[in-house]
Amino acid sequence: MKFLITGITGFVGPHLANFLISQDHKVVGLVRSSNGRENDVRDVVPDSNFGKLEFLYGDITDYESMARVFEEGQFEGVFHLAAQSHPPTSFVEPRQTHVANSVGTVNIAEAIRKFSPLCRLMFCSTSEVYGAVPEEKGPITEEFPLAPINPYAVSKAAADLFVRERAKSCSLPFFVTRAFSHTGPRRGRKFSISSDAYQIVRIMKRYQEPVINVGTLSSKRVVMDVRDCVEAYYLLLLKHESGEAYNVGGDNLYTMGQLLDMMLEMTGLKGKVELRVDPKLVRPIDIPVQVCDSTKCRNLTGWEPTIGMDQTLRDLLDYWTRKIG
Repeated sequence: MKFLITGITGFVGPHLANFLISQDHKVVGLVRSSNGRENDVRDVVPDSNFGKLEFLYGDITDYESMARVFEEGQFEGVFHLAAQSHPPTSFVEPRQTHVANSVGTVNIAEAIRKFSPLCRLMFCSTSEVYGAVPEEKGPITEEFPLAPINPYAVSKAAADLFVRERAKSCSLPFFVTRAFSHTGPRRGRKFSISSDAYQIVRIMKRYQEPVINVGTLSSKRVVMDVRDCVEAYYLLLLKHESGEAYNVGGDNLYTMGQLLDMMLEMTGLKGKVELRVDPKLVRPIDIPVQVCDSTKCRNLTGWEPTIGMDQTLRDLLDYWTRKIG
C-alpha cells in the first residue's frame, strides 16, 4: 500500500515511516519546502529506510497546494500528523496554531474528498481535547465531552469535529486518533521529559551547570513509547470505523517528577543536581492528570504497548547523547 505522512519531519513521522517500511509499504512524506529539511529525519531513520522514502512538497495551510498533492498522487491512506503541537506556544501564537491545525486539516480533508474519496484519512488529534478531567472521574473514554483549555487543544478539537463530520456527511473513510502522552527518541527539547533528558546529557558533557530547569513536576500522565504509538496508528488505519475517534495511550501513570528521577538514577546524577522551576516551562493553565482508557482501540486491533518506560527513557537519553556533539 502507498501511504502519505504529513509532518514527516516532526517527532512521530519518522518513527511511523520506519514502521510502515518494515511492513513493506511505500511511504511518501510531505515536506513544506525543498530546502533539505527532509534530511533531518536521518537521526532516527536509518539509511536503508531513508533510501526508500519519497518526498512531496506542499503547504497544508494552502488549499491549492493540497489539491495538487491529491490530484497528482494516489494514496491508499494518509496519516495527518502535521501540526503546531506545543501547547505553551499556542498561548503566544493562537492564530498561527489555528491556521496550521484547523485550516490545514480542512484543506487536506477537502482535497481528499474532491480528488481521492476512497483514500483513508487518519487525523492525529490529541488527549488535550478532553481538558482537565478530574482524576476521580476515572479513565477518559472517547465518550467524554471535548472541553479544551488551551488554544492548541481548541484548534485540535475543531479539526477533530470537522473530520468526523466529513466522514459521516460525505461517507468518507476518515477517523480520528487521540493519543495520550508519548515520548522517545527525537522528541523536541521544549517538551516535558525530553527537556529533562536534554539537560541531563548537557550536564554529563559539562556543557551546563548541574541545574535542571523544570516545569510542573506534579503533573500526572500515562506515558507510552512513540514506537508503540505509531503501531496503533497503523492498525487503526487498517481496521477503523469511519467517523470514529480512538484513544491511544499507555498503561502506567507517572508524575513528571518520577520520570525525571528515573533518568537521574540511570545517569548517576541522582542527588547531584539542583531542580529549578522555570516559569517559562509552566503552562498558564495546566492539566493536573490524564488517565487513558484505550479499550476501544485495543479491542478493535489487538494493540498493546510493549516497550517499557526504562527502555524508552534510556533510548531518549542515548538519542540526546548522539545529538549533542
